[in-house]
Amino acid sequence: MSNEHRPNRRRLTPGAKFLLSAAAVIFLLFLSGFAFRYCLSLFVVGDEYLIHLPGRDPIAHVDPNQGLDVFGSSNTVTQTGRATILAAGDLMTHLPIVRSGAAGTGYSFENIFQYVSPYIASADYAVVNLETTLAGTDGKEYTGYPKFNAPDAIASSAYHVGFDMMLTANNHCYDYGAAGLLRTLDVIQNAGLDTLGTISSVEEPRYIVKEINGIKVGMVNYTYADIKDDRNTFVINDMQVDGKSAGLINIFDYANLDLFYNEMENHISGMRAAGAEAIVLFIHWGDQFSVNPSSTQEIIARKMCDLGVDVIAGSHPHVIQPIVQLTSTDGKHQTLCMYSMGNFLSNQRADNIALETGHSEDGLMFSFTFVEYSNGEVHVEFVDLMPTWVLVRGSDSSKSFQILPLDVEIEDWNEVYSLDGDQAANANKSLERTNALIYHSLNAVKSQLQQQMGERGHTLGTFTGGVG
Repeated sequence: MSNEHRPNRRRLTPGAKFLLSAAAVIFLLFLSGFAFRYCLSLFVVGDEYLIHLPGRDPIAHVDPNQGLDVFGSSNTVTQTGRATILAAGDLMTHLPIVRSGAAGTGYSFENIFQYVSPYIASADYAVVNLETTLAGTDGKEYTGYPKFNAPDAIASSAYHVGFDMMLTANNHCYDYGAAGLLRTLDVIQNAGLDTLGTISSVEEPRYIVKEINGIKVGMVNYTYADIKDDRNTFVINDMQVDGKSAGLINIFDYANLDLFYNEMENHISGMRAAGAEAIVLFIHWGDQFSVNPSSTQEIIARKMCDLGVDVIAGSHPHVIQPIVQLTSTDGKHQTLCMYSMGNFLSNQRADNIALETGHSEDGLMFSFTFVEYSNGEVHVEFVDLMPTWVLVRGSDSSKSFQILPLDVEIEDWNEVYSLDGDQAANANKSLERTNALIYHSLNAVKSQLQQQMGERGHTLGTFTGGVG
């Protein structure tokens, strides 16, 4: 081919060559930076990074407490609800407490709860163990230990200060027989409160599934008793329970725990079938005035963990016992166990019972929070214990009682609670006793919960369970 027919080729000027080379270098640097950022993101989780895992949508790092926001992902896991339950220990109505509530021709006990009512009302659902009957005065009198019968106003006062439920399965629920048991239920329910632990008819369920802030929580309440060999009769607080009432009280016997375990397994199945997303057991157990859980309490708690109970709240010892988090035998389930919440209200003082340490004057408000996520999982993620102390003013027939929250965020207890020097000193001693029992165990539980939340948050891209 001659040169006349060959196309003319343009030669690049030196300046153009330089610009083209620079563009190529910039492009290569961009690709290198992108590759480095991709590799780094597989190992580093920070607020500025998006984690891209092969075959998955990008997952943004967020605070586990705030749920997860995945930008436009169909696999988004978000926090869809939370429910905080507050539980208080033994509410006992010794006769000086009954007399302190006398008002004209009736009774009112709301002053007792004056300082704790804001804490009770702030919970989404609040529960207290009523360790007395409300058997009325038709042929009876109000009585204290060893057979309790209190004015109906204790129920209405509890309702007005923010409680939602009263637990009725304890060793004093049959102090005035079947009539007292049934009337107690009527009074509490007519006051606007739920009841748990005893029922009016064997046809009623022995548990409750309550929707709290959109989360369905199954709850059941049991007390210890002595079940006879025929399994149809039992003794509670040294009283023989008649045949008609035998099926109205949730009881277990330390000598036959397998029967209790079988019942609990059935209850849990029933609650789950009714939609329960979390399970709480309120249990009356343990040794009175022992600040340590018994070996039997520990055995029962571990079994409840294996069965799938999420929270155990204990009463009866009349003193505080530690809090722990248990792991099931298969390692797949955790249970938060508060062995004993102590006395919420009583006249058991260091100077009038055999226990002279003062521990019977102390209690806890036990708060735990269930968090639900859009993948359907519900987990316990937060726990708090507010120490309380029963302040007694006056003497003999003129005594008054108030439950004080020993809240360290309150700057001056003396001023807020109108305490004199001795009362302030005793309140501080109560806090010291309580901290000695629960400070380390509470911090350990909080640390475990925080660690579990973090682990769940970091594995969101690699397992379908999500956060929770």
